[in-house]
Amino acid sequence: MIPMAKNTSGKTTGVDDNYHPYSFIAPRFWHGMTLPIWLRLLARNRLAISPTRIPLALAITGFTTMNSVLRGVEELLYRRRVNAIQIEHAPIFILGHWRSGTTLLHELLISDPRHTYPNTYECFAPHHFLLTEKLLTRLLAFILPAQRPMDNMAAGWSRPQEDEFAMTNLGIPSPYLSMAFPKRGPVYPEYLDLTQLSHEQISQWQDTLIRFLKRITYHSNRRIVLKSPPHTARIRTLLKIFPDARFVHIVRDPYTLFPSTVRMWRSLNRVQGLQVAQDDWLEEYVLDCFDRLYRRFEEDRPLLASNRFYEVRYEDLVSDPMTQMRAIYDQLELGDFDEATPRVLAYLDDARDYKTNRYDLSAEMHDRVTQRWGDFIRRYGYERKAPEPPSSEPPSSEPSSPEPRAASAH
Repeated sequence: MIPMAKNTSGKTTGVDDNYHPYSFIAPRFWHGMTLPIWLRLLARNRLAISPTRIPLALAITGFTTMNSVLRGVEELLYRRRVNAIQIEHAPIFILGHWRSGTTLLHELLISDPRHTYPNTYECFAPHHFLLTEKLLTRLLAFILPAQRPMDNMAAGWSRPQEDEFAMTNLGIPSPYLSMAFPKRGPVYPEYLDLTQLSHEQISQWQDTLIRFLKRITYHSNRRIVLKSPPHTARIRTLLKIFPDARFVHIVRDPYTLFPSTVRMWRSLNRVQGLQVAQDDWLEEYVLDCFDRLYRRFEEDRPLLASNRFYEVRYEDLVSDPMTQMRAIYDQLELGDFDEATPRVLAYLDDARDYKTNRYDLSAEMHDRVTQRWGDFIRRYGYERKAPEPPSSEPPSSEPSSPEPRAASAH
C-alpha cells in the first residue's frame, strides 16, 4: 500500500480556492509557443487580456519571439537526423479522466529504466528542446515552483508531463487553450476525440505527434510512456499511428473525481490565464466532458486486443501497487517486471509522505454526479449513498465516527 499522509488543510466543502503560490516569473505554457502561434491565439480571443495580465502577455511575446529564432536554429541542425529516426517501440498510453491517478501511474511506469517520457521542459519548449534543454533547464531551475498549483505533486523541468501541452505549443488546437482565456469558456471541443476533424486536420494532428515523439526518441530510443487524459477518447486515431501500442486505463471514485477535477481546472485558469478568471461554466464543463470522453472510449474499446489493454482502479493501485504493476507488465507483455522492481520500490518510498487533498461533496452535487455519470458508476462499482443533509435537530450527545473519504489522485 502507498502510505500517503493526509493534508488536513486541503479538506474542503465542495472545492476551495487555496492553491500553491505561482510567481509572476514562473513559466506559463504559452511561453513555449512561437510568435505566429501566439499571435493567432491572441487574435482569436481579440486581445481580451485583463489589465493585470498585460505584463505577462508582453513577457510571453518576448519569449515566443526567441522561440521562433531557436526553432529555426534547431531545424537547421537537427531536422535531417530527426526525420531519419524510427520509433522502434510502440508507446504505452495511459488513459483515464483527469485526477483519476494518471500521474501516479505515469510515475510508476517511467520508473522502469527501459521506458522514457516527455518531460516538462520538452512539452514547454517543444520547438527547440534538442538545442536548449541541457543549458536552460540548469539556468532556469529557480523559476519553477516546488509543487503544482492544484496539489502536492513535485514540479520540475525533468518531471513527466502531458504531451497535450507540447501539441498545443506546436500549434495544434486543444481544449486546454480554454486556460488562456477562461472567460470565454470551453474551446475546441472537437479536438477532444478528433472525430469531427477534417482529413487535413487529422493528418496535421498525427504528423505533429509523430514528429514530437521522434524528437523524444532522438534523446532516448526507449519505449515512450505517454499520459494525456484526452487520449482516452482517441484510441481509434492512436491505433492508426501505432497499431501495436499498449493502453492502461485507470478509473477512480467519481464522487471524489468531480470536485478534484473542478479544483484542478480552476487553479490552472488562475495560474495560466491571461484574464482574471470567471469560470462559472466549469462544473457543467466537467460533467459534460466526462460524458463525451467515456462515450467515445466505450465505442473504441472493442478495438483493443486483450494483450494490449489493462484496466485498473486507482484505489487498487494505491492499496497494492506492486501486484497491480506486475499484472500490467504480464498482461501487456512489457518484459520482466523484476527488472523494474528496485526503481518502482524507490519511487513508492519517496512518495510515502505525499499529502492528499480531501473533498466533501454536497448532497445536491452528489445527485448531479450520479445522474450524469451513472453508467460509469455502476460499471466500476462506485455506488454510494448521498451524504445526509444537515439536520435541524439539536446535535446528538453521542460521539460519531467520521466516514472515510477517498484520497485525491495525483
